[in-house]
Amino acid sequence: MDRLTCVEICAGGGGQALGLEQAGFEAVALVELDEPSCATLRLNRPAWNVIEGNVMDFSGIAFRGVDLLAGGVPCPPFSIAGKQLGSDDERDLFPHALRLVHECRPKAVMLENVRGFLGAVFNDYRRKLRHQLEKLGYVAGWQLLNASDFGVPQLRPRVVIVALRKDLAKGFMWPLGTGKLAPTVGDVLHDLMAARGWMQADEWRERANDIAPTLVGGSKKHGGADLGPTRARRAWASLGVNGKSLAEDAPEPEFVGMPRLTTRMTARLQGFPDDWLFSGTKTSSYRQIGNAFPPPVAKAVAKQIFTALAVSRPVRAAS
Repeated sequence: MDRLTCVEICAGGGGQALGLEQAGFEAVALVELDEPSCATLRLNRPAWNVIEGNVMDFSGIAFRGVDLLAGGVPCPPFSIAGKQLGSDDERDLFPHALRLVHECRPKAVMLENVRGFLGAVFNDYRRKLRHQLEKLGYVAGWQLLNASDFGVPQLRPRVVIVALRKDLAKGFMWPLGTGKLAPTVGDVLHDLMAARGWMQADEWRERANDIAPTLVGGSKKHGGADLGPTRARRAWASLGVNGKSLAEDAPEPEFVGMPRLTTRMTARLQGFPDDWLFSGTKTSSYRQIGNAFPPPVAKAVAKQIFTALAVSRPVRAAS
């Protein structure tokens, strides 16, 4: 089976892009405004067509007929941590996503956002979004997926919006998850914590016996290289992690106290493989990691879309 093609907007540090690749999609364009994120995408996949620029200025006409249009549109318009302005927020990029659907005419659409998108305050917004996609010829729906159901050791509920062309919609089914408990923070990070010979690494693993709180990357205006506000730091402390800042390296052999996480540790908690590298400063790298769509979740949804699209493709005759 040939790989199906995809265009991704708001690609960030590559969480969704990696999941799409693992599901069998070939990226023909990835649009991202943040310079370090673009550098990360190019660092890991030099052959990818990374377009550094604003989605508002990006035209999808050249990619008409692509199999999938995907993206993680900015969450602040819907986040409970913000003012939840929705369509009144200048960062709301759903109108541009719809414009690109019209220009690209993809077979399927996959967009992710925060849990706040499902709030009662956005009932009309969701109704209008569904109606606009229906006018363009798609059947749309959304689901709240928990990253921990897909093996990610983190409490990270995300809303995924999927729309398929009407003649393909019956072939799509939402992924059900692995059916297993996600690994704990201690199990996932023990080898990294012990990398420099920290003598208390085994004891720490026993304390870090639950999944992680949601990683929060923040934005250029708010948030730094830390694990979030006071409530989040308390949750991290219960796992034996100092959430006030990130460390440059694992604890030394004689270290006493609660260790800090490195960016590599946070990337692993987000579901990134260890060979996925991040470009930029520690703060910039963590922002890319914390704002990412976990690759295992993206892969699970994308595989279901791939299946729905693949069954509709004509079988090539043997040469």
